[in-house]
Amino acid sequence: MSQADASGLNTVASAESNTRPHGISSGWAWIPTLYFVQGLPYVIVVSVSVILYENLGLSNKQIGEYTSYLYLPWVVKPLWSPLVDVLGAKRRWILNTQFLMGFCLLAIAWAMTTENFVLLTLAGFFLLAICSATHDIAADGFYMGALPPHDQALFVGIRNTAYRLAMIAGSGLLIMLVGRLGKWEFAPAPAWQVGILFAGSLLLVLSLYHAVTLPRPAQEQAPRPLSAKQLWADMAGTFTTFFAKQGLFVSLAFLLLYRFAEGQLVKIASPFLLKERTAGGLGLDNEQIGLAYGVVGVTLLLAGGILGGIAAARYGLRSCLPWMVVAINLPNVVYLALAYWQPTQIWFVHLAVGIEQFGYGFGFAAFMLYMLYISRGEHETAHYAICTGFMALGMMLPGWMSGRVQESLGYTGFFVWIMVSTIPSFLVAMLAYFRIDPEFGRRESTA
Repeated sequence: MSQADASGLNTVASAESNTRPHGISSGWAWIPTLYFVQGLPYVIVVSVSVILYENLGLSNKQIGEYTSYLYLPWVVKPLWSPLVDVLGAKRRWILNTQFLMGFCLLAIAWAMTTENFVLLTLAGFFLLAICSATHDIAADGFYMGALPPHDQALFVGIRNTAYRLAMIAGSGLLIMLVGRLGKWEFAPAPAWQVGILFAGSLLLVLSLYHAVTLPRPAQEQAPRPLSAKQLWADMAGTFTTFFAKQGLFVSLAFLLLYRFAEGQLVKIASPFLLKERTAGGLGLDNEQIGLAYGVVGVTLLLAGGILGGIAAARYGLRSCLPWMVVAINLPNVVYLALAYWQPTQIWFVHLAVGIEQFGYGFGFAAFMLYMLYISRGEHETAHYAICTGFMALGMMLPGWMSGRVQESLGYTGFFVWIMVSTIPSFLVAMLAYFRIDPEFGRRESTA
């Protein structure tokens, strides 16, 4: 670790050791910003990096492969989640990972000026992903430990809203800023440097803010009771009981294939909208992409997710699953229409993106509920974390192949392939349908 790294970590640790000012005990002081920080690095790694590399001249094959590897920390995070739980206070994990995430973004901005910018920026994004996945574990555990159950229920909507606002800030406002700088005659690399520097500085400021505002739950100060032997035994028991679950093959197939089409689409959609019309794209700029995806798209994604949650609470997961698998897949046809007609009206692009994102939000509710369903029983929290690892793998693998497929088929052919790729999603949904308790998810159900 460099002297600058050590100095920054000591600053955070020093701020943590100070007495928190009286009167900032309310969750309103830290929950919205904590989950904003949880969402911003994720959207930068998963979504913003795709547009950054397209602007810097990488091919769709390179973008699909390189950025898919960045999912890996979220795939394997269940392996180290028990360590975060027992080694050190979650508050300290949160503060240190937040500082490191800010530093990673500053390093990425610097790396864009170097000759080996692809390798160095990918290394920075990968380290950012590791810190972000670790921060997810610590933040969720801290949330449950710092709040009584009734307050957890009160703030669940607030934390989700803050996370979505981070998506708007990252995939919308940040990209719009870079696009505006481009119109002011900034070259792509300097424009992205400014945007990434701004995001990194924001994370550093928020890490210092949380050093002051995060509460100190009593259990965070208690000594950890588990020995190393007990820890590894508990981890082994967690994985053993998960892979012994009834119907595991169907469950894993659902986790890996329910979003098979979406995992490919998400890597190519933005490059398609940015690519010149002569090359089969729509020729939009970063500012237009930021508005379409980061504002219109995320807003309708949130609306679809809320509606999906309401429907599942009223009718149950099993009753809603057929409608949700249709919603997450069939709206992908709008990209085939865009590739075929190549419209020039920006409102048409907004409408298409909005339809696809609304359907995804509605259909993704089934995925989240299904993870809760198969996680029930012993080691429920750890099993849910394992499910999120398979969830990330289900996006990583199809994303890796997406660029190769698009370069082989062209954009119109690729979006035809996307519609074909929805078939596995329908098949695994059908298999899962018959295994789901009809009452699961309904508000009046006790399942």
